[in-house]
Amino acid sequence: MTSEPGLFGDDAFARVADAVAQPAASYDPVLFGHDATERIVAAEILGNALRVWRRDAGGHVLKEDRHVSPWLLVAERAAAPPGSELVELEGPGLRWLCLLRDWREYRSTRMNLRDQHAEYLAYAGSTRTALTISGITLFKGMSLQDVHRMQIDIETDGLDPEGANNRILLIAVSDNRGCRCALEGEEPDLLRELNHLVVQLDPDIIEGHNIHGFDLPFIAARCRRHGIAPALGRDGMAMVSLPRRTFSIGGITRPLEPWHIPGRHVIDTLLAVQRFDWAKGSLTSYGLKPVARALGISAEDRVELPRDQMAQLYQTDRARVLTYALQDVQETAALAEMVTATEFYQTQMVPDAYGLSAVSGAGEKINAIFIRAYLAGQHAIPLPSPTRSYEGGHTALLRTGVIHHVVKADVESLYPSIMLTSKIRPSTDRLGIFLPMLAELTRRRLEAKSLARAASGQAERYWDGLQNSFKVLINSFYGYLGAGGFNFNDPDAAAEVTRIGRVIVKDIAQRMEASGSSIIEIDTDGVYFVPPSGIDDEPAERSYIAEIDRGLPEGIRLAFDGRYRTMLSVKTKNYVLLDYGGKRTFKGASLRSRADEPYGRAFLVEAVDLMLAGKTAEIRTLYLDTAARLRQRQVPIERLARRERITEKTFTSEAKARQASVAAGAQVGDYLDVYERSNGQLERVENYVPGDENVAYYVDKLYKFASRLRDAIGDGFDRLIPRPSNGIIVEAATLDLFGDEA
Repeated sequence: MTSEPGLFGDDAFARVADAVAQPAASYDPVLFGHDATERIVAAEILGNALRVWRRDAGGHVLKEDRHVSPWLLVAERAAAPPGSELVELEGPGLRWLCLLRDWREYRSTRMNLRDQHAEYLAYAGSTRTALTISGITLFKGMSLQDVHRMQIDIETDGLDPEGANNRILLIAVSDNRGCRCALEGEEPDLLRELNHLVVQLDPDIIEGHNIHGFDLPFIAARCRRHGIAPALGRDGMAMVSLPRRTFSIGGITRPLEPWHIPGRHVIDTLLAVQRFDWAKGSLTSYGLKPVARALGISAEDRVELPRDQMAQLYQTDRARVLTYALQDVQETAALAEMVTATEFYQTQMVPDAYGLSAVSGAGEKINAIFIRAYLAGQHAIPLPSPTRSYEGGHTALLRTGVIHHVVKADVESLYPSIMLTSKIRPSTDRLGIFLPMLAELTRRRLEAKSLARAASGQAERYWDGLQNSFKVLINSFYGYLGAGGFNFNDPDAAAEVTRIGRVIVKDIAQRMEASGSSIIEIDTDGVYFVPPSGIDDEPAERSYIAEIDRGLPEGIRLAFDGRYRTMLSVKTKNYVLLDYGGKRTFKGASLRSRADEPYGRAFLVEAVDLMLAGKTAEIRTLYLDTAARLRQRQVPIERLARRERITEKTFTSEAKARQASVAAGAQVGDYLDVYERSNGQLERVENYVPGDENVAYYVDKLYKFASRLRDAIGDGFDRLIPRPSNGIIVEAATLDLFGDEA
């Protein structure tokens, strides 16, 4: 049957319609959901009810059960499951809303539609399904400080939780309400005490570094061994593992086997910090200790202990192990403060649990907000448009080598600005919510950027990371248009955005060249250049960029984005910047890639330093000395090893046969450190036999590392860097082609 209007509340559609006609600040029903209930900290489908937990201003947790009908959408009425209540939505596409009797029926119906290859929309997760139709979102009216956050870290005797003797030695716990303790004792007592403490403290969020990959699965396995329920959830519910899924980091995805604690949210700072760092790529390791040191949140008296000796140290130096573990949870708490704010505040908008939203892609979140608003307005959801190829942004490399007095100008949020100023939105967005959503998120990003400029130290890093994360999300609106699988995508609109972008950035470069600047590189929305003679300091550089900006279209803003003493330009999107304070910034995988062997990365860093210092000719000595140490087997095997990540293709692809030969016993997602043996095969570092490394391979690989600098060095490269033959370098005399460049 067809239901009458009013299914979602008496005036839900009116509120959505009014919202899109008002200034950006009034778009709450679209961005934050049409249910205005604040301070909801968790929601779960239990039986046929949506249980909602709210934390009041006094910190007390209240709960209530709400009726929410399971739902799904189909394009054809004939595909609707028998017995479901039907609501015909306005417009083409997925226009039949099917309301089902219970959640068990929902799950079976979804599987049936999938098997029938019907055109339908249904979420795998019951929480997202319920929040979408109800208009509820979590944490509205709350800051990250208002929610109760707990951190957990375990220390174990061994890494395999199934081993009989690989017990949990201790569990360190802290929270943002003053708790800081270590649980010790016999393992069964330890696990029961953890259950009791979590129930007693009643946190909304449980955080840990690699908590999905290590702590929670280890705790669950040890609980099974002792017949103890891992009842860390609210109302005595046990935590459970969820189906394997992907975790999105920028434009890539990685496999993840998440854990769920009912009534609470699990946040893994190992995953969060990768998203936080994605835009800049400034961190060389995502381990807790290196990250804490790099971000300035590590304790001055930080204890470092070898992981493989933890059980022995716990017996001989218990106090030191306790300090180590407690510092782990303190660093996790500080790191979470810094790297999870974006995901936390996005959860106030996205109809999903915080833990799941934190591992979802930006396009997925945008799509979920769209679907919620359209259902509230009783409008059909369009089917995704077919993807097509189109020309992207303008990139050009005009100069390579060592270049002095470099300035960068950047068009702030180029693609979002184009969409807003040119009113480019999906053709299927009949409610007109795409641009208001984008405008509000852009406002938030600019606010965070302003706060970063006014701050210093840790606060500056926090706000800068936050604004970069917002930048990624905002730019995802453009990516959303061109991507496949999203309901409101529009490749034609995406193509128009890039077309206008190319016109703008080329116009900027032409204006600069006409006024005497030398362009080094153009990359979509930014230009590196050497300013005209007489533009010698930052105020003059800013004034110059402001003058170029005055000729740009309204709503497009060219901004000063940095000045550098020296730039080493290698190839497109690969360069090193040296600022006036002596700080180096590497950009691009050619010069610093985690996939490279450490000896090669070290060689490139030293070579870059020589070039920046005007000592390019000295790279020859560095190169020959490194090759000699390789031939004499003086480079430790750890410096020769590369890190290989195990994927499904490791075991199925012929191209990965060598990796598969050393991957026995490893699981997808694991990392192995491997080296090249003298017989040409790979081997794990832990199995290294002295003298077994393939010297010729590593000398030849050194030449490949050096060759990444060929374009930057120029015509003298072949004289400076002689090519080896089977690991042997014939040293010929070389002219001083570079002179004193200091």
